[in-house]
This record gives sequence, C-alpha cells and structure tokens, in this order.
Amino acid sequence: MSILGLDIGGANIKASDAVWRAISRPFAIWRQPEQLKDRIASILSEYPLTETVAVTMTAELADCFPTKTEGVRFVLDAVEQGIREWTSTGRVNSGDNPGRSLTVPVIVWSTDGELIAAETAKERPVKVAAGNWHALATWCGQFVPIGTGLLVDIGTTTTDLVPMRDGKPVPQGLTDVTRMQCGELSYSGVRRTPLCAIANSVPFRDGYSPLAAEVFATTLDIHLLLGDLPEDEHDLETANGKPATRSAAHDRIARMLCCDRNEVTLGEAIQIARFLCDVQRQRLAGSLERIARRSGSPCETVILSGSGTFLARRLIDENRNTSNATVISLADRLSPAVAESACAFAIAQLAAMTR
Repeated sequence: MSILGLDIGGANIKASDAVWRAISRPFAIWRQPEQLKDRIASILSEYPLTETVAVTMTAELADCFPTKTEGVRFVLDAVEQGIREWTSTGRVNSGDNPGRSLTVPVIVWSTDGELIAAETAKERPVKVAAGNWHALATWCGQFVPIGTGLLVDIGTTTTDLVPMRDGKPVPQGLTDVTRMQCGELSYSGVRRTPLCAIANSVPFRDGYSPLAAEVFATTLDIHLLLGDLPEDEHDLETANGKPATRSAAHDRIARMLCCDRNEVTLGEAIQIARFLCDVQRQRLAGSLERIARRSGSPCETVILSGSGTFLARRLIDENRNTSNATVISLADRLSPAVAESACAFAIAQLAAMTR
C-alpha cells in the first residue's frame, strides 16, 4: 500500500512517502486558507499512486482560525476536499494502476501515540493539534532502543527538544502551551523568527542600538550572513520578499536599525548577525539545560533533525549532558530533503507499520 505523509504547517506543507521521496512547499495558510485544498491536490499529483494519506499538523494555530479546534477541522476538511479534487481528475484511476478505488482514507497522528480516522480526529482536536513532533519522536525511537535520548529538531520557525527513553518519547508536555512552559518547545527557528524577538538591542559602533519592533529581517538573514545557510536567489520567502542572498540580508539587517546599506557596512551587519546568533543559541541552550537537569543522567543518544541541524550541533557540543552522546543526524542517515520533511516521512513510516 502506498502511503503519503503530510505535515501541514502554518508556513509550509511537507510531504513524503515511505520510500524516501520528500518535498516541501511554502504555503502561508493565514493569507489564503481557502487555497489549502488546491495545494493538497497539487501535492497529491506528485504522488499518483497514493492509497492512504497520513496527516499531522501545526497549521491549526494560524490566526485565520478563531480557535484551534476550528483549525484542526478546517485542515482535515481541506485534505479530504483536496483528495476529492485530485481523484476527480482521474489520476488515481490512471493507466498505471487501472481499477483502483477512488476512495483514499485519511488517518491522523494523535499524541496518544496512535493513528486515528479523520472523523475521530475532528472530535479530538487537542490530541492531534501540533502533534508532528510526537510522530517524529515516536518513529525516532528505533535509534534509542535502550537508555536515554534526546530529539533536537530545529526548523524554520520552532525548536523541539523531546526527551526519550528506551525507544519512546517521554515529554513533560503534550500541548504547545505545556511544552513551552517546560522548555520542550521554543518558538525560535533558523528562518522565520523575527530578529526583534531575539534581542531588543545589538552592539553597534561605540554603543548599542535598539532594534525596530518590525519584521524587517528574520533569523534567515543572520544565518545567511554567517554562512550557515546557503544563498538562493530564487527563494523569495524572506521578510521583504527579496532574494535569500547575503547582499539582500545585509539590507534587511540594516533596516532593523532603521538604516540602509549606506549607513551599516557589511562588516557591521555580520557583527550584528554574530551577536544575534549567539543570543539565539544561548536561549535554546537554557531550554536544553532545563531538560537535561530533569533527566538526572547524561544523555546517551542525540538525534538531530531539521534545517537548523548546524545550530543543534553547537548546542549539544556545549552542554555537558549531551557533549559525549552518540549523535545521529537524520540528514546523514536519510537525506537532506527527507530530513527537511522529517515529520511527514515519520508519519508515512508509522502508517506503513500499522497497515
């Protein structure tokens, strides 16, 4: 049975089947939620043999939805509508697989540790809201069959720190709010986090300059300037819609000081970027230390995932409880593309195990 995993976030839709074919598509759901079903249909067209769709999500938190319950139901309705739109084109019943049923069931990951039918999920929204980290940690349990472990997943928007023991996730929190309270979830990523959420001011020349409380620049820009993320002139998913290049990042960071490139040199922008990167790392290090202290013993295995793996490596190298752990990078173990869509891949794998 061909299973497609979908991880539907607020800014990106990630998809993967169980045989390592993964994609990631930008989609700001808060801007045009009504287009979600069309985006789902488009993604399904790239996986024409799909027989089951397994879903996990974080998009329900987008502020286009009055409540998360409504968000969960909207997302699942859109998936079902997208499937109907896709099947109506006849792709499912193609010559590659004649006679296949047009019925494509939807199953959803629950933080109870199981896959449930979409209709059941709509009645249990708290169990499926923001459950992608739990699906990933559950699948990663195979890498920590015995002993203590930690999943460090740093993505574009958030960082997940999930304690593991004997092959299973053992988080203190299960919802966004409880996970943020205990340090297991931080709204700090390597692309989308506004720089004014990292620090109020930065060193500049002979003193400090406050940062404008505006989304003139994001963490993508500091990591571009520092060489941690590659340039991509075709990537326009930036604070000002200009390319993801070092030159454009220089402009965006200068704007944070209410300046332009004629007032802030490239060297000064790089110094600002280095300072902000250090602050971001120190804050995440504080969360890691809280979790390490609760464990009571050194971590034996660390699993790295997400586009911020470079930052995760620095965190674990600097912490005395993780510095001697065995490190498993999903980008190395799988592939960079699959690792970027790791939650989608994980849920496709989990669904395949139960079918």
